[in-house]
Amino acid sequence: MSSTNTTGNAPGSRFANIGRSVSRYGSDIYNNYMRNMYSSLRNDYERVRNSADTETATPRTANSPIKVDLVEFHAKQNAQEHKTDRYELVQFQPATPVFRRGNAFYVAIRFADGRNYDPSRDFLSVVLNFGPRPNVTKGTKVTLVAGNNSEFTKGKAAWDVRMHHMEADVITLHIHIPASVCVGVWKCDIVTSHLQYRHTKETYTCKENIYILFNPWCREDSVFLNDEAKRQEYVLSDVGKVYVGAFNKPTGRRWVFGQFDDVVLPACMYILELSKLDFTARGNPVKLVRAISATVNSLDDNGIIVGRWDNHYEGGTAPWDWTGSVKILEDYMKGNGKPVMYGQCWVFSGVTTTICRALGIPCRSVTNFVSAHDTDESLTIDKFFDGAGNEVDDATNDSIWNFHVWNDVWMARPDLPVGYGGWQAVDATPQEQSEDVYQAGPASVEAVRRGEIGFLYDTPFVFSEVNADIIHWQEDNEQEIGFKKMRTNKYHIGRCIMTKKCGMFDDTGDADSENVLNEYKNAEGTEEERLAVLNAARAGGVAHIYDMPSPEKEDVFFDLIDIDKISIGEIGRASCRERV
Repeated sequence: MSSTNTTGNAPGSRFANIGRSVSRYGSDIYNNYMRNMYSSLRNDYERVRNSADTETATPRTANSPIKVDLVEFHAKQNAQEHKTDRYELVQFQPATPVFRRGNAFYVAIRFADGRNYDPSRDFLSVVLNFGPRPNVTKGTKVTLVAGNNSEFTKGKAAWDVRMHHMEADVITLHIHIPASVCVGVWKCDIVTSHLQYRHTKETYTCKENIYILFNPWCREDSVFLNDEAKRQEYVLSDVGKVYVGAFNKPTGRRWVFGQFDDVVLPACMYILELSKLDFTARGNPVKLVRAISATVNSLDDNGIIVGRWDNHYEGGTAPWDWTGSVKILEDYMKGNGKPVMYGQCWVFSGVTTTICRALGIPCRSVTNFVSAHDTDESLTIDKFFDGAGNEVDDATNDSIWNFHVWNDVWMARPDLPVGYGGWQAVDATPQEQSEDVYQAGPASVEAVRRGEIGFLYDTPFVFSEVNADIIHWQEDNEQEIGFKKMRTNKYHIGRCIMTKKCGMFDDTGDADSENVLNEYKNAEGTEEERLAVLNAARAGGVAHIYDMPSPEKEDVFFDLIDIDKISIGEIGRASCRERV
């Protein structure tokens, strides 16, 4: 991958708030929460468990609250239904509960002192908390009162609990998780009291971290993907490819995503804390993947990977030496959140794929060959020349990558008009700032194809990456803007966009590659493609650039489309058109 520039001026002027809540994050409450959370997450993947606290027995009376002795989340059994059984956190002992929203899970509660649960005497509630300041009105604190009902009584959009089984001193509850709840680590308390003496309570705090993930199998979840083969590929497949090389010979590099490794979910949760994404926004995949794109790189939040493009990799690992995400995440967590050196675009994309799939968000790595880097939101890649024809080096920071790798994530976009859900582009490589942070997306791929660059997030930048015109300008004092067009190339940018084909894996070649260019733009040279460009130019306020004619007066011009794909000796085809 080559480019003369990797950063430039911050665009960000058109983009709305992403849900970061900065003010509360300097508080002692949050700082203590972060310290405890990091320690707890490390315990999860290192399998460290503190011995149970010893308690001094207190006398019990008939009016005392029934006391909880043990809570069992049946992590392995529930994982089968939740399709989380491949996570190592579930497989190891003690098993960690990993659930998907939109499903229900079973939890068994055993009571102390041989006392049987009696619904006519005993009051029991399950309290679930999320974040450092759980709040009922914000959906980060839930209280479920256990009763005699053997069926759920509320709709799918609400938390609910039913009595599944009751025998002697053990009861089993069945708890439904709505498909819109916040994704991350939840904590659970069991609160008991006597029905006639509610002021006296016993609280049992479960030590387990309860991981709740997105659910692409659930129609009510905004990441629902109605294709089992694609769910297998973009959520459950832990090995894939990232594509590098040249547009006329793309090469797939095998990449081990390893999203089920025991370090991955704790690392995911840790970077979400670093992102300072408001806890109430963590059920929204749009805002969550935007936060991921910011924290996979190290620039703003001490995120996971340090980017470097100067071929000096002393003290770290050269980007091309990485073959998977797990070692990167292990080094990051074992280093107490110190960014790992070094990465380039395919490394950022590989780690982003791992994190999104681990969280339950369908995700694929995509590579755009001949990728534009537009630094000034002109939707063009500009080169400037003086009156004598010499290039003016410092006139622009625009550049072109041989290839650039980012990610597509699948989700609904209720914040956009109907028809713009589906694949959304996100990019963790730090190229340009958006809202003063090095992040990009999610940008609707359909919006990019149509040139609808007014839709959130960072759609103008992604549009330019795949469909910018290359324009050469020469100083001309007779022109109103001081420059005239020398040359325009409409076809060079975005030659192909490669990803691994769903359901295939070619370990020795690239028969498993798929070109998804037509999802990002219409075929070059078609009226639809030019209309999308002009639509974007009008929306971006740069239509005047495209309205400016070139000074030449030729009556006929030739477009040689895809000339680079024609082999030597093969007959090509040129289109001849009258200049309008």
